[in-house]
Amino acid sequence: MIEAHKTLDARKLSCPMPVLKSKKALKELEIGQILEILATDPGSMADIPAWTRTTGQDLLSSEELGPKDFRFFVKRMK
Repeated sequence: MIEAHKTLDARKLSCPMPVLKSKKALKELEIGQILEILATDPGSMADIPAWTRTTGQDLLSSEELGPKDFRFFVKRMK
């Protein structure tokens, strides 16, 4: 199990809000710390991984917990 330093509840938010709120929340963490992101927008399954790749962050895990229920763990690298 991955231990998160902070959890962002982005459920019930539509694109692009989960990514924008994730970006802001990640800036509040120290380099090396982990952000857990909870989302319900199906687009998050593509948007969050694309955001981590383009910003140089480390996507540790992405999973679908149920219909329209997603969880991501992102490690701050920069």
